Amino acid sequence: MNPRLARIALFPVKSLGAYEPELARVTAAGPLEGDRRYAIVDGEGEYVNGKRTAAVHRLLADYDDPDRLGLSKHDGDRTREFSLEDDREELAGRLSEHFGYPVEVVRDEVGMPDDTDLSGPTVISTATIETVASWFDLAPENVRRRFRANLEIEGVPAFWEDRLFSDHGRVVDFEVGSVRLSGVNPCQRCVVPSRDPDTGEELADFRERFVEKREETLPEWTHSDRFDHPFRLMVNTRVSEAGEIEVGDPVEILGERAE
Repeated sequence: MNPRLARIALFPVKSLGAYEPELARVTAAGPLEGDRRYAIVDGEGEYVNGKRTAAVHRLLADYDDPDRLGLSKHDGDRTREFSLEDDREELAGRLSEHFGYPVEVVRDEVGMPDDTDLSGPTVISTATIETVASWFDLAPENVRRRFRANLEIEGVPAFWEDRLFSDHGRVVDFEVGSVRLSGVNPCQRCVVPSRDPDTGEELADFRERFVEKREETLPEWTHSDRFDHPFRLMVNTRVSEAGEIEVGDPVEILGERAE
């Protein structure tokens, strides 16, 4: 095996599309710099995300840089560009029209990860994405957008990332280039991966087939008391040593230790 970093994805606006740089900084606080720095919230301050509404999926996002958003809709609505720093009020108006109720776009410099305890970048392998894609006759890029990992590792077999967690009370240290991370937990999945990332249409029996195939292909190294059900994929991490990472960086497992 020759594990190396194949792809970096950060999500400037929580729940919208990815920006894929060649180089990124892993912050001491955990998230990639710029990852989920902005979020859409309702009048109660609650996130408007894919777990809550499939309408999120019909918004198409692209970025010249992580602070400049190009926004369009799956139905062919033309792209409009917004500075996430300067045009947030205008963007919020556009999003309010889309969702049918008032929303705001808020900013947090550190970022707003789903898991505030395990706030480091999430990890998956390219082979895992390709394997899951084959279960549903989907393109790998479609599956990549469903599961939304920050770091993708190539040069390893499917489900290699399951080597990056152990039992409760223990973690697995690994390095990406000079950055040191601790793998902690296999990510429990929600409804989002079952939906088409462009339309929000739910794939029939997604969870049932995923669970069946995950059990069927479970590697011997996955067995852990953290893996308590098979609807888990991707690994949540904590940051031990921050720094820059770059596509092509080697990835090395350093070993297991007490948490």
